[in-house]
Amino acid sequence: MKPKITVALAGNPNSGKTTIFNELTGARQHVGNYPGVTVEHKEGFCRHDGVSLKIVDLPGTYSLSAYSAEELVARNFIVNEKPDVVVDIIDASNLERNLYLAVQLRELGVPLVLVFNMSDVARARGFQFDLEKLSRFFGARIVETVGNRGSGMKELLTAVIETANTAEKSGKSGKPFIRQMDYGRELEPEIARLEELIRERGVLRKHFDARWLALKLLENDQELLTQIEDQEIRAQARESASRIEEILGESAETAIAGARYGFISGACQEAVRSTIEIRHTISDRIDSVVTSRIFGLPLFLALMYLVFQLTFTLGNPFMDWIDGFFGWLGETVVGFWPAGSESLLQSLVVDGIIGGVGGVIIFLPNILLLFLAIAILEDSGYMARAAFIMDRLMHKIGLHGKSFIPMLIGFGCSVPAIMATRTLENRRDRLVTMMVVPLMSCGARLPIYALIIPAFFPQAWHAPMLWTIYMIGIGLAILCAKLLRLTVLKGESVPFVMELPPYRLPTIKGILIHMWERGWLYLKKAGTVILGISILLWAMTSFPELPAAQKQHFSRQRQELQQRLPAGEALAERLAEIDNRENEAALRNSFAGRIGQTLAPILKPMGFDWKIGTALIGAFAAKEVFVAQMGIVYAVGEADEESETLRAKLTRTYTPLIGFCIMLFCLISAPCMATIAITRRESNSWKWALFQLGGLTTLAYLVTTAVYQAGLLCGLG
Repeated sequence: MKPKITVALAGNPNSGKTTIFNELTGARQHVGNYPGVTVEHKEGFCRHDGVSLKIVDLPGTYSLSAYSAEELVARNFIVNEKPDVVVDIIDASNLERNLYLAVQLRELGVPLVLVFNMSDVARARGFQFDLEKLSRFFGARIVETVGNRGSGMKELLTAVIETANTAEKSGKSGKPFIRQMDYGRELEPEIARLEELIRERGVLRKHFDARWLALKLLENDQELLTQIEDQEIRAQARESASRIEEILGESAETAIAGARYGFISGACQEAVRSTIEIRHTISDRIDSVVTSRIFGLPLFLALMYLVFQLTFTLGNPFMDWIDGFFGWLGETVVGFWPAGSESLLQSLVVDGIIGGVGGVIIFLPNILLLFLAIAILEDSGYMARAAFIMDRLMHKIGLHGKSFIPMLIGFGCSVPAIMATRTLENRRDRLVTMMVVPLMSCGARLPIYALIIPAFFPQAWHAPMLWTIYMIGIGLAILCAKLLRLTVLKGESVPFVMELPPYRLPTIKGILIHMWERGWLYLKKAGTVILGISILLWAMTSFPELPAAQKQHFSRQRQELQQRLPAGEALAERLAEIDNRENEAALRNSFAGRIGQTLAPILKPMGFDWKIGTALIGAFAAKEVFVAQMGIVYAVGEADEESETLRAKLTRTYTPLIGFCIMLFCLISAPCMATIAITRRESNSWKWALFQLGGLTTLAYLVTTAVYQAGLLCGLG
């Protein structure tokens, strides 16, 4: 008996695979990413009958064809890592569709266990299975389970251990006996011809069975074709595929898929019996309303509004508590130094580290609540309906229906919105959505709008101006998505099966695990990057320090004031003015201030001066910091969006056209550092994060310059 067994869990999306994984492993699991891709990598551990089992939850996939990153990851893991047993989780109530993956696993020759999950739903629909006969057809043990109740878990583990031991004893490198499928007289000669050539050449024989490889080449599997340099094999594959298409009038890929479904249909006719007439289920009746042309979209928008409210309204008190905690922590740390003393270490710890960590953790309630809502929608079966409802509209702009959800969440915060792109199966759709999500006006931009609009526009224009800014972001997101789809992320649409699984009651355990694992990934991965950038920005605004002569000058002014004026409110106000002027001088002298002054000629075509430029550099930490930075450069202290003093100074210094351009640039330009960090995390590449940073900043510059110059020509300057 093997003391340790590696088990790979495979299965279609919505088959209950992750529920079974959670039931088997409980808290004994961890989550990461497969090397080189953003696809999640889950591993867990359990023991049964004295055997230790390592269980790997593969991404949900409909087949082993390399259409998506998920399918490629699942196939590569099975082929390269050679798990002792592959467990295929099957939705027993949707058997024929789910068995397609089982056929491919059977052809691959892996030690296989089939799990007929949701067997209670199948029985309720009147299905009866001859498990012994189906087991012979697929060369695999079959176990019935009800994942959300934990039913059948012990039987599953017993079957896994027995299958692993049988495979080991067989002496066939882990390949038990499998029944070879007959693809018919038109396909079999071409398969055999290509298989024989592969055997002669010895191409990829260490990794793949020759017949299975021949089938994949006839299916035009691009991932495998790139690994084969033998031109004769490639030519034979093209010739055989062309001959099949001439004979059958359909592509070899379609013919092979048809033969597999034919085998599945035959097996089900032999071994599956329906005791009652199939009738419309509760899910069908719900879908008649939920996916209807009249009610579908309003219901979807109402649900998304509830998700939005849950994520950002319910999360606000928790965010305030976290913000208050880090404020208290900063004040406590300041108390370790003598009152009035200046210390770089104090500034680093309080402003750089505590401020940086606080800026990360403050979003945690949003992320946890967001993924709680998404987990409920996914596990209940509604998310597939949401994609179905929105797919037609989103498809016109080059996005998938599910892209609408991250874009909607982006109005609250881009960080959880970009994390929500994980609901998209295809990497290209995921990347396009990530790139355009920051164009949704997030909550961090509202303080900027709240400062600028009342400063430059009359009361009657406040709501229309805010609406205009939001609409500009949406319009630009649509245009950019279309442009990306036509250029750097162009390509044919990947085949996507949009199933409508039956509605189910999500398990508390499942949704809590889904919620927490995303939150932990955010803290562990993004937090380190954001903390580093926080410290860098602190250094840029703190160094070089103000020269000693200037410090002494401001110090003498304070002393003279204190000698002339009695203690009181007037003295405090005058001292605050001196402090503000010193802060402005220090900022002007810092690296950030010098960069702002250096950029002044570049910013001039947009109507910006060095003060706006310096505030924009500080706003890279978080967009709302722009307001506080403007308060510093205009010597009014740490301002907020309600600051009448700052508004008055802005009104005297700039025109409404420049005010509008400030909002426009802040809307489009480089997202905050948290967004850049999470884009790098989710895309698994600095290339895409920097592309987002540079692309949006360039777009912001071009659009803002065009608007400002057009405004000048129209006499609005």
